[in-house]
Amino acid sequence: MEFVLVETGWVSLIPPLLAIVLALVTREVYASLFIGIFSGMLLYAFATGGSLVSSVAMTFDMMSAKIADNAYMIIFLALLWAVVRLVSKSGGSEAYGQWAGKRLKSRRSASLATSLLGLLIFIDDGFNSLTVGTVMRPITDKLHISREKLAYLIDATAAPVCIIAPVSSWAVAVASEVSEEGGFNVFLSTIPYNFYALLTIAMVFLLSLTEKDFGPMKAAEKRAAEESIHIEDLEDSAKGKSSILDLVLPILVLIVSAILGMAYVGGFFKGTSFSEAIGYNPTAGLSLGAFAGLVTAFFLYIPRKLMTPRLFISDIVHGIGDIVPPMLILILSWSLGGVCRQLIGTGVFISGFVSSANLPLGLLPMLIFIISAVMSFSMGTSWGTFGMLIPIITMICSAEGAASYLIPSLGATLAGSVYGDHCSPISDTTILSSTGAACEHIRHVETQLPYATLVAIICGVGYLIAGLTKTPWIALAVSLLLLGGAIFLLHKVTFKERTGFRV
Repeated sequence: MEFVLVETGWVSLIPPLLAIVLALVTREVYASLFIGIFSGMLLYAFATGGSLVSSVAMTFDMMSAKIADNAYMIIFLALLWAVVRLVSKSGGSEAYGQWAGKRLKSRRSASLATSLLGLLIFIDDGFNSLTVGTVMRPITDKLHISREKLAYLIDATAAPVCIIAPVSSWAVAVASEVSEEGGFNVFLSTIPYNFYALLTIAMVFLLSLTEKDFGPMKAAEKRAAEESIHIEDLEDSAKGKSSILDLVLPILVLIVSAILGMAYVGGFFKGTSFSEAIGYNPTAGLSLGAFAGLVTAFFLYIPRKLMTPRLFISDIVHGIGDIVPPMLILILSWSLGGVCRQLIGTGVFISGFVSSANLPLGLLPMLIFIISAVMSFSMGTSWGTFGMLIPIITMICSAEGAASYLIPSLGATLAGSVYGDHCSPISDTTILSSTGAACEHIRHVETQLPYATLVAIICGVGYLIAGLTKTPWIALAVSLLLLGGAIFLLHKVTFKERTGFRV
């Protein structure tokens, strides 16, 4: 069935908000997302003269279309989770935990190691989330760091790092939206103005060093310190035979092959620039890398009898089975985003405020940050948000006297897009971070939301200062001071943990 965009005005906000509110209130993600999709399809059907039956049919049409559009992502996740399962069952994760346990003997050092690893894997946010979670979870479990805290550290060093990394699929996506020529240089110029990414990274290291947690995360950390977190048992055949190489080599091959795979798919070896190549079809390249990691695991484990060929295949199947529940959430969230962006015009409605309102230019960066944050949170996508807003911002700042606000406004657009993507319960990065940390999804959302929102509030102050001064440095200095003070003050506030989460 062919879909056509229909602008439905303010009611286009109902489906994403309904899904988000239901997910947070009921702790039931699957049903909430489906209700959001179906409500959007009802709006679309009524607006186009359809019926209740047609809205049901179109709901599944959209889901099947999104599965097709994201087929490489599904293949990548299946292969990656198979590698994750094999690494765990081979004893590689346990061997790494024993090795790192001799060097990482405190919660502080483990948190810092997790954050540093997140900074190093900057090619793709989803790849970052699953890889860092796989490597660090055994260590953080042993040191009684909560799964919620691990999920936050993973999530906060995924999209916020990718959006300021010059060599990443995100950089190419942003550069391509700005202009055909000079877009990459414009992207580089926005980095100092991407306050949310910079302050989030600063907050990660500040929390890791000081352990001044607050809100529901503080309660989660207290619970983890008092309870034992279950660590999966090794297969009997692997005990005593595995080494750290059984973890490091498959992951290292996967990372290197993923980078080479993205370059290959994008035509780097045929003359295309590296930055353009890795942004052409990154998930296809990541799938090649995950397959290379799988092949490496086979030749590393089978000859040494860490597992039998039959057990190897069985673990691949079980690994793919483990990713099915979060993959279903991804499919539902992709479908909801498709309804909002492609059918009922949620993004068009929100972005219309930017282009039609007569805004004071000094307030432009702050207001754009707020609007992009609302859009990204509602739709669960940063790419979709800045993809719609960047052309509008470019047009606004082409007016007489507004050219000097282009870079601050673009930085605010990217920052707001990442904030919404970072904390939205329907964002794929949020879902993959909770998956990588083996943390209940809604627990991750609820414990992370106060942290992300604190940074966002401070960013609003920063963009107000930047809009008035036309320089990022004063705003960054003030924002860092506010962030440090807020963390120490909020740490003193107690929080009564809620229970009864379910996904």
